[in-house]
Amino acid sequence: MNDHLMDIVRNPTRPVRIGSISIGAEFPIAVQSMTATRTQDIDATVRQIDDLVNAGADVVRVAIDSQKDAEALMEIRRQVKANLSVDLQENYRLAEVIAPHVDKIRYNPGHLYHHEREKPWQEKVGYLVRIAADNDCAIRIGVNCGSVDPDAKSRFDESDSISPMLESAWEHCRLLDDLGFYRYCVSLKDSDPRKVIEVNRRFAEERPDVALHLGVTEAGMPPDGIIKTRIAFEQLISRGIGDTIRVSLTVPNNRKHEEITAGRTILDDIASGRVRSVVDYGLKTLNIISCPSCSRVENEAFVELAEQVREMTRYAEQYRITIAVMGCRVNGPGETDDADLGLWCGPTHVNLKRGPESLGAWPYDQILTKLRSELDALIAKQQPVASAPGAPPVQ
Repeated sequence: MNDHLMDIVRNPTRPVRIGSISIGAEFPIAVQSMTATRTQDIDATVRQIDDLVNAGADVVRVAIDSQKDAEALMEIRRQVKANLSVDLQENYRLAEVIAPHVDKIRYNPGHLYHHEREKPWQEKVGYLVRIAADNDCAIRIGVNCGSVDPDAKSRFDESDSISPMLESAWEHCRLLDDLGFYRYCVSLKDSDPRKVIEVNRRFAEERPDVALHLGVTEAGMPPDGIIKTRIAFEQLISRGIGDTIRVSLTVPNNRKHEEITAGRTILDDIASGRVRSVVDYGLKTLNIISCPSCSRVENEAFVELAEQVREMTRYAEQYRITIAVMGCRVNGPGETDDADLGLWCGPTHVNLKRGPESLGAWPYDQILTKLRSELDALIAKQQPVASAPGAPPVQ
């Protein structure tokens, strides 16, 4: 419901224009996807781009790895109205061929080593920056856990996969800044959502000014791929980290638009406090979160209960307390551990927790009384941020 939108304070990231849209702190979080068709199959690729745009894609990325791919993308550009990002894969020299026809260039620092190996990567990046500047293109520095810059990787222990990604990203940012090119964003992707959270959080602490593209690579098939991605996005976006997102799903080509739908749903749910993991919105006052309803919910009364909790707890709005309401036994037991008070719903009873401690289970028509008692006990130990209104009776 849009009646309870969270006021998420975004990181102060610089604006980056990509065709007809811009990303950064001043703009809504953009949603994008990538084509899965063969680029040289022009008709199929045009159809997929149109499908993604119709689903609400702000940017669509297309990969090229040869002159023929680039020529195909030129024709595709003539047939679509999308904001196009080109993925240079391993052939960075194709930038000068395709840059006049796209809005953003994505390169992978690790892939720069695959061509002209005797040439320093700094020289190659300088070339890409000149091409982008001359052709009105933005740049994405795309760091991926599976193809990290080998030089950065050699400086750290093999068990540390995050530090090489960070060092590579920071080095490339410094070079682009030194070259006077600021129209860029960065992505740091892994298939493990926990690593995605950590690497992006650490990057943003060092460079809060740089726009971030969020994604969990190789997330898999829905619904699991959506859930993995959702948890990473919840933890980052709730902290103000992230300016554009992509949900990477394993789906047939005719269902590729589901990536856009999933992305927009996740953003709406985070803004409304409907999340699968306990998130920190940076609030100094009461934080009520509830998971988005799905097929795992065993009693539809969960939805009504979430609203009742929100209404009943209004008297505690001036206290810094997090209450999580989760709809099923799959996510509920673990995902409520980080909340001050947690509810997870079964078929006939609702389980109540104080942090990781289980307090018992009560029927749906009794749980609010029990929750109220625990909430009052927490309030008694705190000072309000400001004077709170009187407590209404439980209905």
